[in-house]
Amino acid sequence: MADAGGTESGIVPKLHDWRIDAEEYARHEARRGRRYAYEDLDPARTALVVVDMVAFFVAGDAYCRGIVPNVDRLARTLRSAGGTVVWVLPEADAVPSDWAVGFFGPRVAAAYARSGGSGTPSARLWPGLRPEAGDLWADKSASSAFFPGRSPVPELLRERGVDTVLITGTVTGVCCESSARDASTLGYRVIVVADATAGGADRLHNASLRTVYRSFGDVRPTDEVLRLIAAGA
Repeated sequence: MADAGGTESGIVPKLHDWRIDAEEYARHEARRGRRYAYEDLDPARTALVVVDMVAFFVAGDAYCRGIVPNVDRLARTLRSAGGTVVWVLPEADAVPSDWAVGFFGPRVAAAYARSGGSGTPSARLWPGLRPEAGDLWADKSASSAFFPGRSPVPELLRERGVDTVLITGTVTGVCCESSARDASTLGYRVIVVADATAGGADRLHNASLRTVYRSFGDVRPTDEVLRLIAAGA
């Protein structure tokens, strides 16, 4: 099996050339007088939500491989500052729904149903990531990690008094964006970490970041989020 860095498989990890267009920044600055909705955070009330970092998505994708160090940095830093880390995985040993079969076709629906793998959550997580005791785990049975009834994440975060979520993982325009939308609807302060999410191609990744920034939450790189954590600690 390929190592976490991708060298054995020949896959060279890389990050997206991400961007938010200047006119999008200007739009919000004109509306609210500042670029970002959330200029600070309380680490104790913040959760890093890591979406779908399993072999099905990560093994063959250079962008997914590329975000692993940033996700790990965020997890270590937030955890040390008293925050919460949540590893969200596709449901294990799932059976494709009638809807999925009708929408994707039986072959693809079955592949997606198997994407979560089998075994313990820690064994299913991509091996380049390093969970620790005290982290939370959640299986989801829908794209969003925050859709009521399809993921326990909202209840888990409510128990810890979380009000801010940092969205990381893959795929940017599907499960990450869906999670950001639903988290926003539930009233969370949402920050999507631009270089700790992966979406297959720059244009797809950036289209999703634009949507999130316009309507659902802030979009910031890892280094800026780390500074927010340090400032709030």
